Amino acid sequence: MQASILKVDSIQLEFDGRKILQDIYLDCKQGEIVGLLGRNGCGKSSLLRIIFGILTPGFKHVSINGQYIAKGYHQTRIAYLPQHNYLPHGIPITKLAKNFIDPIFWDEFSSLDIYKGHFNKTVGQLSGGELRQLETLMIIYNKADFILLDEPFTHISPIQAELFKPIIKRCARHKGFIITDHQYRNIIDISDRIILIGEGSTKHVKSKDDLITWGYVSHLD
Repeated sequence: MQASILKVDSIQLEFDGRKILQDIYLDCKQGEIVGLLGRNGCGKSSLLRIIFGILTPGFKHVSINGQYIAKGYHQTRIAYLPQHNYLPHGIPITKLAKNFIDPIFWDEFSSLDIYKGHFNKTVGQLSGGELRQLETLMIIYNKADFILLDEPFTHISPIQAELFKPIIKRCARHKGFIITDHQYRNIIDISDRIILIGEGSTKHVKSKDDLITWGYVSHLD
């Protein structure tokens, strides 16, 4: 089966007359991980929300295999991990998981300690750390063709981050991932390609040195 391609082009977004995004192009195909970097306030989270379909810009063109996508969440084409909690309270975790998880990954997901230890609970019975870990994994293993992750490494421990990376890479054999995080080393670590947002536009990073040249970091370790 030929890999699907998600394309995002001509995004125009303004807040209070200030242009946030204006010269945006990125694409992502199933089977790859695209890292999205940029300074605070540059519009990374807004771009993911536009792709998913919960933020309406002045203009956008989002397509999968050339077909315009108005709402990415329709028909589970695109899944999105926001920075805030998203799972509804009061529903058993096992029921939520069976609605979210791609069947081809069910055995792997259901064998994880975070699921085995809490599957019979509801969201309200989890600690903040447990909930964030579970919510992140439920999006990574989601049945959607494309996965958008907003700050997946920020609210978990470094040990958990190292556990998540190989999981994301395994799932990316079947899905396309676009990932942003302030912990840019994790993004560099895991991504097949890096895109930098600066001054409203996308810059396609060809080497790590570009991040210095374009002023994202002063040096790389």
